[in-house]
Amino acid sequence: MFTGFGEAALDFYDDLELDNSRTFWLAHKEQYDAAVRAPMLALAAALEAEFGAAKVFRPYRDVRFRTDKTPYKTHQGAFVAVGPSCGFYVQVSAAGVRTGGGFYRAEADALARFRAYVADDATGPTLVDDVAAVERRGWSVGGDTLKTAPRGFSKDHPRIDLLRHRSLTFGRDHGFAPEVIGVPGFAERVRADWRELRPVVETLAEVLTDPFADQPDL
Repeated sequence: MFTGFGEAALDFYDDLELDNSRTFWLAHKEQYDAAVRAPMLALAAALEAEFGAAKVFRPYRDVRFRTDKTPYKTHQGAFVAVGPSCGFYVQVSAAGVRTGGGFYRAEADALARFRAYVADDATGPTLVDDVAAVERRGWSVGGDTLKTAPRGFSKDHPRIDLLRHRSLTFGRDHGFAPEVIGVPGFAERVRADWRELRPVVETLAEVLTDPFADQPDL
């Protein structure tokens, strides 16, 4: 049963940011398991019936192609996929808890479908309005964007800001106050956040999904 994220979870990440080493990790593995991973698994279980099974990410960084070789992530995330690299997200770190949704990357064909959807006068304006409505509710809008217009589109296109996105994400910070994130009722805040994002996230998932992916070859 989810009971909230306690101060021990925040303390763990505070300390990990100061000493991101295997020695620290091994000495505090039990703290991670009890204060971080177990509550995240419990939160995922509490939301599964409505949103689906979540992937609770491993704590280890992939450092193969990175100059930063610190071995451990300084946050614990969980993700519910509803489309290609698209879905709902929650994470805990030293800064507290953050919820979110959207798509964090897109293959070339999926990105082409997204841009065609945005450019289409029948569908693009509605998506722009949906994103604006989410932003008005206090969500931050982010993602990887081009500095200029994507190939094939004019820089004067009326929806050029959205067309520049190579990923599109929405985030909301809940902070670290114990009375907010450290109680069982916080699961309902995450549920409410994901429900608020569901219309735009499900639209994005549908747009990004290859409509012919599951059809057999003839």
